[in-house]
Amino acid sequence: MKGIIGKKVGMTQVFDDNGNAIPVTVIEAGPCYVTQIRTADKDGYVGVQLGYGETKPTRLTKGQLGHLQRNSLPALRHLREFRVMNGEVDVTEGQTITASVFAKGERVDVIGTSKGKGFAGGIKRHNFNRQPKTHGASDRTRAPGSAGSNTYPGKTWKGKRFPGHMGSERVTTENLEVVVVGAERNLLAVRGSVPGMNGGIVIIKPARPRRR
Repeated sequence: MKGIIGKKVGMTQVFDDNGNAIPVTVIEAGPCYVTQIRTADKDGYVGVQLGYGETKPTRLTKGQLGHLQRNSLPALRHLREFRVMNGEVDVTEGQTITASVFAKGERVDVIGTSKGKGFAGGIKRHNFNRQPKTHGASDRTRAPGSAGSNTYPGKTWKGKRFPGHMGSERVTTENLEVVVVGAERNLLAVRGSVPGMNGGIVIIKPARPRRR
């Protein structure tokens, strides 16, 4: 099982052997603890639940504390599951997972929650064009325009792009290269940007095979 929970630290740059600057995102990856192993016989699928981020026991419910204390684990704020598709689990409950599970040059997918932008109009949210500023359109230049047809269908179709809440969504950035592995400090540096604000929780998984 490969995967880890981390926290986005921020962006910086590193230099390769030829002196080229590489933009990277630094992630504090782990340490994580294996809090539970899902089995096909009991749960219907195979998976590994990891916990990350030690916190005060008073911040958790009694049920959450009991779940962690089964394996003598500290109070952990974030729990996430990782599916094991081949059915082979190579970890045990209570085991510690560190950034060393990944190696330099590997490709990973990073999942995070995008920055919330609040209520946004059609131009910002969906990249609509504005309307003409002349010929009687002085106050409708950023309006979205027509929302549907006339008598038929007599309604607005589901999925129609409108102004509304923007951001705060689960976003996956795929196929990022691991540039630096600092296992002693639980740090990973991946090439490019990852979703979310600094300090946001991210999930790092091996990159899915790409279709050719």
